Amino acid sequence: MQEEIKKFFKGDIENSDEVLTKYSHDASVLEVRPELVLFPKDSEDVKNLVKWVNENKSIYPNLAITPRSAGTCMSGGSIGESIILDFTRYMNQLVKEPEKIKNSLGPRVALLNQTLENSSSSQAEGVITVQPGMYYRDFEKITLEKGMILPCFTASKNLNAVGGMYGNNSAGERTLSYGKTENFVNQAKVIFTDGNEYVVRPLSKKELEAKIAQGDFEGNVYKNVYELILNNKEEIVKAKPNVSKNSAGYYLWNVVDFMGTRGEDNYFDLNRLLVGSQGTLGITTEITFRLVSEAKYRKLLVIFLRDIKILPGLVNKILKHKPETLESYDDKTFFLVLKYIVDFIKMLGFKNLFKLILSFGPETLMTLRHGFPKLILLVEFAGDDEKLVNEQAMNAYQELKHVNKIGIHLTRNDFEAKKYWTIRHEAFNLIRYHLKKVKSKPFIDDVVVRPEKLPEFFPRLYEILNHYKKDMTFAIGGHAGDGNLHIYTLLNPKDPKIKLVIEEVSEKVYSLVNELGGSNTAEHNDGLVRSAFLPKMYNENIINLFKEAKEIFDPKYFLNPGKKVPLKDGGLGTREYLDAHISIDKSY
Repeated sequence: MQEEIKKFFKGDIENSDEVLTKYSHDASVLEVRPELVLFPKDSEDVKNLVKWVNENKSIYPNLAITPRSAGTCMSGGSIGESIILDFTRYMNQLVKEPEKIKNSLGPRVALLNQTLENSSSSQAEGVITVQPGMYYRDFEKITLEKGMILPCFTASKNLNAVGGMYGNNSAGERTLSYGKTENFVNQAKVIFTDGNEYVVRPLSKKELEAKIAQGDFEGNVYKNVYELILNNKEEIVKAKPNVSKNSAGYYLWNVVDFMGTRGEDNYFDLNRLLVGSQGTLGITTEITFRLVSEAKYRKLLVIFLRDIKILPGLVNKILKHKPETLESYDDKTFFLVLKYIVDFIKMLGFKNLFKLILSFGPETLMTLRHGFPKLILLVEFAGDDEKLVNEQAMNAYQELKHVNKIGIHLTRNDFEAKKYWTIRHEAFNLIRYHLKKVKSKPFIDDVVVRPEKLPEFFPRLYEILNHYKKDMTFAIGGHAGDGNLHIYTLLNPKDPKIKLVIEEVSEKVYSLVNELGGSNTAEHNDGLVRSAFLPKMYNENIINLFKEAKEIFDPKYFLNPGKKVPLKDGGLGTREYLDAHISIDKSY
């Protein structure tokens, strides 16, 4: 197989034990060993590889391609048994510099229009085109030089690449105001299973009809997706999870703008299906992102919540003041940071030690008066008018300071704000670095319910997790404004019970999430970790529609198989497969 690929592939082909071991892992709980790791030089390499795999699938039945960028996926989306296609070595370039398009945005999604109008930040004003292997940290340097940013960046923005953001429909702390990656894809170049590269962009109804009339592979993709959605419109719309964010399943409800909210030029957008599909429908080689202006001023309000039952009402009061961000972390997270305070000080700089000690004054006073909070909320206001930003924050402070069972603190300077954001962003890495006997094993890391359900969800969630406290360490953070919680789980990889714990906890937590009308994953996607649990969220008819959607693009199932649509009983994407590939340290 390797010798055949060498005939047409210009990039690097590697299969050393060291490389295959490295690519057996991403940031998930799983270990899946590939046969080859390929580093394409350009889109021609990708096109030729896809054509070859398509033609040789019958000769090599297990042949498949798993696209991969930074490998930071927490759901096992970037690992596979056959060929790993890594874009970060060569296909990591800027294609087109950030270009300002102020006052000529074209069709916009309703959500983005509404949230930008509610924000004191500037309107969206730019586009940039990049290859999928570009790391976000490099991408952001380019955009910030122009005063712009891609606001759906993740908490792991120093590690992840933009291809993963497209594949997972990623989001982060500013999602409350701006939405997910799907809202910021202007167009993309995608290679379908016929081995040809196509430009995928929003289409008017007339453009869609012309595309369908082509009668070729591309035209039939558009035709069959459109008919699938039209013929099952009511059931598809009904199946959409009633939460602010969802990454579970294929987004069939997003493709066609039946309500006319996106404008006539954006009636049909196939990127709304491809974004978040984890490379199971096509391989993306180039992405044009929309950008927004980065706010010049920020002000952080910190709320110490002693009773989670008041959270929904509190969130509603906060949202009236139009913050850009509403984040959270729990008491366990804060206690663990205090446990490793020396390294936390290193992150902020030893020269700031005295400032850091003084900055903990508000927390110390509130703890002495009222006890330690159950949840800490970070409410940030942003905009280009410093006076307006400060007024928003102060107005929120004045209203909320009278709410019972909370403490409240308006940060005085950027250093104070940085302290809280460092806890939110770096706490888990800090914990993971120090806990030598346990390792990060994320598997229930991204649940979401409606915010009004959180008072019921929290105690029942803690009851489940506390039952397994002898087997795992956990802490909770996330996006309180969206009801999206990140559950950080650390387990002993030498413990032979690890498989049983993961299976039992997953079953119980996802049952609870779905009982409350939530989603198994808001941002981190299904991958191999959660695809087997999709039937908990969707009925059999919707699962079959997901399979039909997969087969429109990839009838031979060679694009990242086992994600979104399980292959067969006991095979990729099933619970049996999940159980068999949980990574255990066998050296005990």
